[in-house]
Amino acid sequence: MVMNKKSVAVVMGGYSDEYVVSLKSGQLIYDSLDRNLYDVYKVVILKDEWYFLGENDKKYDINKGDFSVILDNGEKLKFDVCFNTIHGTPGENGILQAYWDAIGQRYTGCDFYQSALTFNKKDTLAVLSKYGIPSAKSVYLRKGETINVDKIIEELSLPVFVKPNQSGSSLGISKVKEKSELIAATEIAFKEDDEILIESFLNGMEVSVGVIDFKGETIVLGITEIVPTNEFFDYEAKYEGASEEITPARIDAETTKRVEEIAKRAYNSLGMSGFSRSEYILMDGIPYMLEMNTNPGFSPASILPQQAKYYGISLLDLCGNEVEKALNK
Repeated sequence: MVMNKKSVAVVMGGYSDEYVVSLKSGQLIYDSLDRNLYDVYKVVILKDEWYFLGENDKKYDINKGDFSVILDNGEKLKFDVCFNTIHGTPGENGILQAYWDAIGQRYTGCDFYQSALTFNKKDTLAVLSKYGIPSAKSVYLRKGETINVDKIIEELSLPVFVKPNQSGSSLGISKVKEKSELIAATEIAFKEDDEILIESFLNGMEVSVGVIDFKGETIVLGITEIVPTNEFFDYEAKYEGASEEITPARIDAETTKRVEEIAKRAYNSLGMSGFSRSEYILMDGIPYMLEMNTNPGFSPASILPQQAKYYGISLLDLCGNEVEKALNK
């Protein structure tokens, strides 16, 4: 018998379209936590409501003053740890973390600064370039700025990728092959965010690299090769199976070592904690970074659980390690 089991709230949902995926990730984490050590609860955070899910899926409002719940018997439930499994805003861009810091609530994953920074693709790549981590050439635009199409194409040459600077899930991304398509592509990206990036096309293999800090050590869980059946790894490919994922990636030992080294360096230089998945394009054996996810998908179909299985860490240990780190914060 474990006395004084710690209470863990698995916090899922979010304000973006990714909340559907987050609910699946939350379910897997909920199922994977050791019931001998923890009392595990579900909390759902949506734009219109924050609630605790009780017996028979009964909803109880969350008191935002201290992130607590009043149960039917009048008892107040407080959580020792919040297991953050929200993709997109507010759980992956630092908003929730800053709120939890302010009320003194412990939580898993990285702090609000790392979350805010990595949610911003332009700033992440700028910081990492100082640590010698390469990325594509890019042009950054704010909504309302004049777009000089000729100048952009001259600088980056076609094709280019147009993407929102701060959106998850590959929403709003287009591949532009013709000059005439560029303006329309920027409009699509601006629907998702007020800032966009236009990036030169990197022609190579895409790999997704899971990195975590496990028992005091930064480890690469695996390198997964993404073979899109679509033009690129878009929302449909990510969530509707329109891509093939191969773990480990079909690359030689030397390239594997280089990718692992860069992925660890990126993780450590950003001061990350918890689950992360970074995306790279390999060109001539060199990994060019696309982005870093601090709350990657964790549904059974997601890449990180696949990589953990490949590495040989059980989901029980993987999730338990996160809770223990949060308890020791």
